[in-house]
Amino acid sequence: MTDEHSRALTLDEFPNPVIAYTVEEGVPRITALNEAVESAFDSISGGMPVATIFEQFSVVNSTGSEDPVTHLSRGDCVGIYLDGIGDEGPLFARIISADDDSGYLVFSDLSECLDVAEAPAIDQVSSVISHDLRNPLDVAKAHLRAARETGDAEHFDAVADAHDRMEQIIRDVLTITRDQITVDPSENVSIEAAAKDAWQSVDTESATLNIREELPTVTADADRLQRLFENLFRNAVEHGSDIDDRLRKQEQETDSGRVVVVSVGGLEDGFYVADDGQGISSEKQNQVFDPGYSTQDDGTGLGLAIVDRIVAAHGWELTLTTAANGGARFEIRF
Repeated sequence: MTDEHSRALTLDEFPNPVIAYTVEEGVPRITALNEAVESAFDSISGGMPVATIFEQFSVVNSTGSEDPVTHLSRGDCVGIYLDGIGDEGPLFARIISADDDSGYLVFSDLSECLDVAEAPAIDQVSSVISHDLRNPLDVAKAHLRAARETGDAEHFDAVADAHDRMEQIIRDVLTITRDQITVDPSENVSIEAAAKDAWQSVDTESATLNIREELPTVTADADRLQRLFENLFRNAVEHGSDIDDRLRKQEQETDSGRVVVVSVGGLEDGFYVADDGQGISSEKQNQVFDPGYSTQDDGTGLGLAIVDRIVAAHGWELTLTTAANGGARFEIRF
């Protein structure tokens, strides 16, 4: 009896265009193709160089460091972005290596996906995943070590909370790449509680939180509100430590590091988050909320963009100004 699960799939069973190729004398050539390829591309048949397909597009870029044909020849598992063929939308082709000299090229239609040209770059999204997840991951590791050493079960609760935050961050990254943020508001969310919870989720060893005026409660999505505070706190800590030469010299003389003070206070119709760093110049204040914009070489440029969209999703207003001490001040009004 034939084992249905072990039989090999034929190319025609794939709904998307798929070609098989073999590298002959350094040239990747098509050895097989399915009907979807014949429908998607003009005059393509077995034996032709794979480059014949690429030549039908005006835009051909690989996610690797070399041109697509070179990656095909080497069997590199990279992607190829293709655009500019008639009225068709962009395509993304994935190289799947079978052995040293052969493999497959699988095409996917991107016309119903996000606009690649306007979305944050792939390396920026990767940076968010590695950068923003580091804090809760470090928290989880620390509490797991403490649990093993002390046997205190409360540490496992902290690990679970850290995992929840990581899951939320991943959802936020996916959300911003799709250009939409949804909220599920509930009654009477405490601004102060959200701020304090967020402070525990961010690496704030070199910073101090100052809750100033009495903070209101508001109808909001509690998870999104905490994420808003996390991003504002992280921005303050990272950029607030950028000090001028005079302050740096003073710190070297006193053998102490700069401690950033982050203040959260109430407004008549909202709240604010301010720091005592160098602030954000007026020329850059309209740019910092753009996805991908960052003043640091290793910055992701998504943190404040998420803040902006969380505020907008709640129907609130966000204003960036300069604090009295020269730092950045973010005002959120309901």
